[in-house]
Amino acid sequence: MQEINEVLPLLDAIVSHLEDGVLICDRRGDVVYMNPAAHRLLAARKSDAPAAGASAVRNIANIKTVDLVGLMREAFYEEQMAATRPVNGQMKKFHREINGSKGGGKGGDGGSDRGAKKRQVEIRCCTTCEQHGRLRLFIIRDISRERRLTAVIDRAASELVTKDSKMIDILRRIDQVAPQQASILLQGESGTGKTHIARLIHRLSNRSDKPFIELNCAAIPETLLESELFGHIKGAFTGAISNRKGRFLAADGGTLFLDEVGEIPMHLQAKLLRAIQDKQFEPVGMDTPVQVDVRIISSSNRNLRDLVNNNCFRADLYYRLAVIPVHIPAVRERPGDIPLLLKHFCENMSARGYPGGVECSPEAMRLMMDYPWPGNVRELENAVEHAVICASNGVVVPESLPMEVRGYADAPPRLNAGKEHNQQHLNEQRQIIRDALKKARGNKTQAAELLGINRSTLWRRMRRYQVDA
Repeated sequence: MQEINEVLPLLDAIVSHLEDGVLICDRRGDVVYMNPAAHRLLAARKSDAPAAGASAVRNIANIKTVDLVGLMREAFYEEQMAATRPVNGQMKKFHREINGSKGGGKGGDGGSDRGAKKRQVEIRCCTTCEQHGRLRLFIIRDISRERRLTAVIDRAASELVTKDSKMIDILRRIDQVAPQQASILLQGESGTGKTHIARLIHRLSNRSDKPFIELNCAAIPETLLESELFGHIKGAFTGAISNRKGRFLAADGGTLFLDEVGEIPMHLQAKLLRAIQDKQFEPVGMDTPVQVDVRIISSSNRNLRDLVNNNCFRADLYYRLAVIPVHIPAVRERPGDIPLLLKHFCENMSARGYPGGVECSPEAMRLMMDYPWPGNVRELENAVEHAVICASNGVVVPESLPMEVRGYADAPPRLNAGKEHNQQHLNEQRQIIRDALKKARGNKTQAAELLGINRSTLWRRMRRYQVDA
C-alpha cells in the first residue's frame, strides 16, 4: 500500500477534473481512491470519499451509493463474477439506472433520495496491478443525456431522418425545451421540415394528450384570418350564419402551431400579441373576452427580425414568439443527410406500391449531392419519386432525374460577345432579380412568381449571376 499512497497525489491531480468517475478498490473491497466525479455520480456522502494519499481506506459496502452497492459487489467479488469475470486488463461494461443526487448530481450531498432523478450510468471495470494484489479499477460515466437524445431521435425517426451534427443539436435543444411552456419560433427555408419539428415538440411536451392545432397563415385570405384565429359569433358579419370557435379555442389546453406567422397583417398582430400575452381574446362580434391556455409554436420562411427592422412586423410580438428561436438548416447545409433521405423516401414509396430495391448509380448520386435543393426536403422527395418512376431496369441514372437537377451541372453560358456588352447584361440580370426579391421581401417563391419562373430556376439564376441569397 505504500507505493499506492505515494502515487495517489499524482493520480488525484490528473483525474480530479475529469467528468468520468474513477474509483479504485483493493481485493478486500476497500476504496483506495475516488475522484470527485465518482463521488457525485454515486451520490456518496462527503465523509465517504477518501482523501488522496490517505492511509485510511473505506470498505465499498459502507459507501452509501444509493443503487450501485450491489453492482459494485457483483463486479468485485470473484465468487459472483465467475461467469462474467473479465480477462486481466480488459474492461467489462455494465449499464444501470440509478437515483441521482438531488439537483442532478453536481453539488448534491446525496444523503437523501428526495428530489432525486433517475440517471443512466455506464460502468467499466477491470482487474489490474497484479503486483499490488489485484486492484480493481472502475470508470463510471453518466450517459443520461445520450440515452435521452437517442430516445428523441428514435421518436423523430419517422419524420426526421438525420445524422447531421446541426440537426442533432436541434433535437437536443428540442428535448430540453419541449416540456416547458415557452413559445418557440422555427425559422428556415420552405421545405426544411418545420412542421414536422413542431409536431415533435408537441409530442414531447406535457400537452401531448391535448389538441395540436395547425394554421397556415399564408393560406388564409386576410379578410378571414381574424375569424380563423379567434372565431366569431353568429351574425358578426355577412355569411356568419353560425358560431365558430376558431383555432385558439380549438387548441385550448394544447398547442397552436402558426405556420408562416410572418404573413399575419399588421392590424391583427396587436390582437395576436394580447391573446398570447394575456391568454384571452374576443371573438369577432363579441365583447366578452374568452380565456384560453395555449402554447404557441410558430414558424416562418422569412427572417422575422429583418421584418421587424423594416417595420413589417411588430417587435413586441416577435419577442413573444421567439422566446426559444430555432433555425432549421437547409438541405444543402447538411449534404450528408441526402443519402439517408434518399433511402428513407425509397422505403416509403416501396410501402406505397412503387418498385422496391431501386438502386442509385454513382453519377446520379453525384448530381443529387451537388444540387443545392432550393425546395429542400420537399423538392428532394419529389425528385426521388420522379427518379424511381423513370429508373432504368431498377437503377436511377442521370437521365432518371428531373431536368432541374440534371441542368444544374451545365456550365454557365459563355460570354462570346464584347466584354462591355456582357458586363452590362450581367448587371441588368442581377438588378432584375434583386428588384423581384425586394418586392417579395426576400421570399424566393414569391420573387420567382413575379419573374414568371419557378423557384429552382430562380435559384440557378441567382447562383449564375452571383446574387446573394
